[in-house]
Parts: sequence; C-alpha cells; structure tokens
Amino acid sequence: MFHRHIIRLTGSAVALAAASSGAIAQRIDNKVAVFAALDKVTARISKLEVPLNETVKFGSLRLTPKVCFSRPATEQPKTTTFVEINETLLSGEDKRLFTGWMFAESPGLNALEHPVFDLWLTECRDPLRPAPQTAAAGARPGAAGSGGAAPASGAQAPVETFVRRRPPR
Repeated sequence: MFHRHIIRLTGSAVALAAASSGAIAQRIDNKVAVFAALDKVTARISKLEVPLNETVKFGSLRLTPKVCFSRPATEQPKTTTFVEINETLLSGEDKRLFTGWMFAESPGLNALEHPVFDLWLTECRDPLRPAPQTAAAGARPGAAGSGGAAPASGAQAPVETFVRRRPPR
C-alpha cells in the first residue's frame, strides 16, 4: 500500500529551494539595447544601438528602451528589453504603437510589425563591461580541439576567408 505525502511550501520556501538548487539564473542589467530595423521601402536593415531611457528616431518611429536584461555566457541565452515605440503622424501628433517586452531569442514573438518598418531586439550590452573570456589561453574561440566555447551572444566569431584559385591553363 502506497501513501501519498503532500508537502505545502510557502512562497519564500519555494524561492529558497530554487535558489539552493541553482535554478535561478543571474540577470545582467545592461546600458544599451541593440535593435535591427527594417525599412521595407528601401529594403535596408539598420542596426540601432540605443542607450536606456534615450529616444532614437528611425523614419517616423521613435523608440525608447527602459530596461535591457541578459544572462551570463555560461547560462542559456535570454535577452529581453522593455521598450516604448511611438510614431509621428503626418499631422504632427504622436501615436503609441508598442509598449512591452521584446525577446532577442524569439524575434517573431513581440517584434514591431508596421506597414513600412519592422523592428526587433537583437542584443543587450554594456559598453563599460569587458567582454567575457570564453576560450582557453592561446586558443581561438570555437576552433576545433581548442576546448573553447562558442562566442557569447553578440560576440563576433573570427571570419576565415578561403580563396579558390583556378588551375593554370
């Protein structure tokens, strides 16, 4: 015969249990939100680096990120920002188009889709924070056999160029 035991935990006990098991990921506050912006008329994608609580204009849009969070390179990526986006109409008045969270790992979830512009979060960063060291000393990040991890979110992997030469005739 089996007995069921029900354990009732309060909110603080659940938080303490989760913290002791390492289930809570560390959140990094960043100073800059980086967006990709598509102008559908010209088919150009622009990179917008916007400091928090400052407004940047892209076409008729004005965007203001309020917070931008990411996780350490050792955690699973999760980059989020809370942003307000307004449009300046031809009459000169402002119209609120978007207020909410955007997620870099799921750009289709809460991106701004406008008849002329698309806008989505690509990364959060802090220009004053040094880049994380992910590779072993003397090894190139991501190189075969180096034991190094892939570059952190937002870091550029080294680009190798191969030139194929034509054989002589």
